[in-house]
Amino acid sequence: ILAGTLVSSLFIVSCEDDDHDHDEEHTDAEGFILENSAGVEVYKEFKGAQTGSITLSVNDTLELAVHFLGDDGKELEHEEDGDHEEESELKVSGFNSSIATVEVEEEHGDGDDHDHDHGEEMAIEVIGVSTGSTSFKLELMHDGHADYTSTNNVPIVVN
Repeated sequence: ILAGTLVSSLFIVSCEDDDHDHDEEHTDAEGFILENSAGVEVYKEFKGAQTGSITLSVNDTLELAVHFLGDDGKELEHEEDGDHEEESELKVSGFNSSIATVEVEEEHGDGDDHDHDHGEEMAIEVIGVSTGSTSFKLELMHDGHADYTSTNNVPIVVN
């Protein structure tokens, strides 16, 4: 009986720890929006459905803010837990760099951004290299694993 009690108490403690981690630190996103500097939605993915695409010219640079969406389709705020903000980061992959490059912007709220009242702004930069089309996968990384991965690759057309 003592051994059984010990095992079940260890199990209960480990479950509580797991719940704590998942509830507070993970982003439960159902999609995302890419917005240009004017605040116009360029691309949206929500629960697997996608609208829009990224179009730019050769040698153009396009900065796009990334906003993750919750189950209700509204933007998720990143500000609940200040201790863990820096642990979530964007990752992009899968693009053909001879057509376009996609990089994660390192800026996090520079004070000039009047549209959003939360401090951290996730953004990507797309640069047109040559005419053609490519696409990229977007992931929201947290402690070495993806909390969110785009269902579809985001299309890019370079004119």
